[in-house]
Amino acid sequence: MCGIAGILCDNIDLRQEKEMIWRVSNSLKMRGPDERGEYISKSAALIHRRLSIIDPENGKQPMRFGKYIIVYNGEIYNTEEVRRELRFHGYIFDTSCDTEVVLKSFHLWQERCAEKLNGIFAFAIYNTDSEELFLCRDRIGVKPLFYSHKGGLFAFASKIDTLLNVKGIEPVCDEDGFNEIFMLGPAKTIGKTVFRDIGELPPASYMYCKNGKISEGTYWHLEASDFTDNEAQAQEHIHYLVTDSIRRQLVSDVPVCTFLSGGLDSSIISKVASDYMGECNSVLDTYSVDYVDNDKYFKASLFQPNKDSDFISLISDYIDSDHHNIVLSNRDVADALVDSTFARGCPGFTDVDSSLLLFCKEVVKSHKVALSGECADEIFGGYPWYHRKEILFEDTFPWSRTTDVRHSILANGFLPHGDEYMRNAYLQTVKKTSTLDTDSKTEKRMREMFVLNMDWFMQTLLMRKDAMSMEASLEVRVPFCDYRIVEYAYNMPWSIKSYDGREKGVLRKAFENDLPETITWRKKSPYPKTFNPEYTEAVIDMVKAVLNDRECPLCEMLNVDSVTELMNNPDSLSEPWYGQLMRGPQVLAYIVQIYTWIKKYNVEFDI
Repeated sequence: MCGIAGILCDNIDLRQEKEMIWRVSNSLKMRGPDERGEYISKSAALIHRRLSIIDPENGKQPMRFGKYIIVYNGEIYNTEEVRRELRFHGYIFDTSCDTEVVLKSFHLWQERCAEKLNGIFAFAIYNTDSEELFLCRDRIGVKPLFYSHKGGLFAFASKIDTLLNVKGIEPVCDEDGFNEIFMLGPAKTIGKTVFRDIGELPPASYMYCKNGKISEGTYWHLEASDFTDNEAQAQEHIHYLVTDSIRRQLVSDVPVCTFLSGGLDSSIISKVASDYMGECNSVLDTYSVDYVDNDKYFKASLFQPNKDSDFISLISDYIDSDHHNIVLSNRDVADALVDSTFARGCPGFTDVDSSLLLFCKEVVKSHKVALSGECADEIFGGYPWYHRKEILFEDTFPWSRTTDVRHSILANGFLPHGDEYMRNAYLQTVKKTSTLDTDSKTEKRMREMFVLNMDWFMQTLLMRKDAMSMEASLEVRVPFCDYRIVEYAYNMPWSIKSYDGREKGVLRKAFENDLPETITWRKKSPYPKTFNPEYTEAVIDMVKAVLNDRECPLCEMLNVDSVTELMNNPDSLSEPWYGQLMRGPQVLAYIVQIYTWIKKYNVEFDI
């Protein structure tokens, strides 16, 4: 993976903006520590920072073919198939890297090249003759791409805060931005960021920019269609699709490892990866994360019924992996809230972010590439809200069912249109859901839930995964995000998907002969969180410092009495802030991250 950025501007000579170009490039150095490359003309700059994974010797960027120049971030998992098709059309290749395949695909098919690619990617191609720029992003949105368009300036980058290094792009947050933070966060509306001047190219989208004007298109979307397979065929096909996706994503010129939690998703990936490596007489390295004294303080709940540590050794022994258990300091997890905010460029998923950042920093000491099990829950109905009817049919986001908790920490009258903003975000997502006239009430709602989870919950996790792993210079691939799996699962009837009434039932049944029974039918448990009070105590100390900084405008936005009450009783929240993991300590940590973001970027307010 890599970091990319670019600028188009008619008002200044970019050849004279060496300091600005350096700042932009330097902001991406953790995404690409191995090499730096640039193309700079009077009115265009393309910037690349490389993390070398495939063909380290020949894959340097920017890469040129005729009048086209590309900067590219990602991995294409059907590279050889596309290369063969291009060779049929007469193309000759000088490298074995996928960058050249993407570039020559665009040369032949223009924006339709994206339809040919199976992978995770964000790339930009500049036409030196017409001075037109083309941007494109993968179907699911695994790789990020942000942009700013102000007057005669257009800029793009892999990171939000990279764009703040470009002249004319200001760190302004308006009412919509604060609604994103306080009413929707850590989720965000697709296409938006928390900054007024910075947008996002949506997943499955492309954009052209020329002469200061932009046009946008979409090349893929989920579409409802009749499902013709029976239960046994569906299980067999899911087994094929998932296995094929994992095996494709194990291709690398550097060693690959897997994240292993002891849950179903990571165990499937690790088992397939172990078998693949066994064919090459290699042993798979697996990694898990835990916290100091977590066994001592663990509290079982509906959302987290058991500890991962009880299952990890079982599956590791079963697949004969070389397992490494990373144990994090709770104080370090709290301190890393700051760095994880910088990695995102905005407030994020609190300790779910910071712990992953620390974890990846340990993994990268031995590996450059890892596979992880994110997104199976969204696709196969793994979350409790798919299975509890009192939540399923509520006409709202199932992971943030009200704004009561959010308003409780805000100053009276702040964000008066917050409820409307959240409601509109929900309705717009439901409205775009593709359904069939023959869908039952339940099937229609399951399609809506699929899209809601994919566009919101999954995007939150994918941004987290990309930002934290790339800040550690670690490439993390997510096999369950293969669009073929997503399309097939979208049209699968709920009765087949929820085999035996279980979350991810079809996935369990499909792989029951590949894994120990205890692993296959283990009740779902989310990403491991710390239960150690040392973490909460550290976060409370950080919030005290926030509240003592009366010069920061954040204090004017908060109900200080309510925040103080939460500090005194962190377990007092009536419901989670977001999902299953953001409760009292995480809400306090979120306040720390908002404060960190305001101070770091000198955020200006237009509200």
